Amino acid sequence: MGSSLKYQNVLLKVSGEALMGDTGFGIDPGTVQRICADIKEGVSLGARVGLVVGGGNIFRGVALAAKGADRVSGDHMGMLATVMNAIALRMALQDMGVDAVVLSAIAMDEVCEQFSQRAAEKYASEGKIVIFAGGTGNPYFTTDTAAALRACEMQCDALLKATQVDGIYSADPKKDPDATRFDSITHAEVLERGLEVMDAAAVSLTKESNIPVVVFSLEDEGGFAKILKGEGRSTTVSVN
Repeated sequence: MGSSLKYQNVLLKVSGEALMGDTGFGIDPGTVQRICADIKEGVSLGARVGLVVGGGNIFRGVALAAKGADRVSGDHMGMLATVMNAIALRMALQDMGVDAVVLSAIAMDEVCEQFSQRAAEKYASEGKIVIFAGGTGNPYFTTDTAAALRACEMQCDALLKATQVDGIYSADPKKDPDATRFDSITHAEVLERGLEVMDAAAVSLTKESNIPVVVFSLEDEGGFAKILKGEGRSTTVSVN
C-alpha cells in the first residue's frame, strides 16, 4: 500500500450518468477511458480500489415505477443496467493493463461471477479491482446503498463518491447560485438537513461503521488520485 496515501482501501462510487459523457444516453467510450485512466493512476499509487457503478445512463427503475409500473421489476431492470456498465469498466481497465473482475449481486454465471465477501476479499488481496454490480441484489435499495454496504463489508477507509460537482452544497448549485458549499459535514447533519448527496440508508450505514464519505468531482482529471492523497477539492462527511 502507498504510505503517502490518506486513504489506502477505498470504495469508489461512480454514477451511471457519468458514463454517458455528452451523449445523453448509454456508454461513451471516451468518457469511460478517462474515468478508468484516473482509477489506474490511483491504483498505481498503491490504493486498493473497489468500484460500484450505477445504471441511470441506461435505465432507472424508480422512473418507471413513478409512471405506475411495478417497482420490483423496474429495480431488477436497473440492476441489469449496472452489470452492463460494470462490464464496460472492466474491459476498459483491462485494456489499460489493470486487472479487474466483476462480481454481481444477481447470479448470472455466463456473464460474471456472483458476489460473495470471500471472493471479493480474495480478488482484492491479489491486487485486482473488484467491480461490484447488481446493486445490493434487492429492490428498493439504491446503488448508493450498495456502495455503502460494500464499503462496510470490505472494511474500507473511505467511500469516495464521484459526482458532477466538487462537493456537497446546501442546495443544487446548478439551480441555486446562493448555495453554499461544505468542506466538511457530519453524517448526522446530512440526514438532518435532508441533503440529497446519498440516500438515508447509505448515510446511516457509513455512519454506523464510522466510514467517511468523500464527495468530489469526476470532471476534475486526476481528481481521484488527489483525493486518495488527501488533496483536491471535496466535501468530507464524517462522524465528528
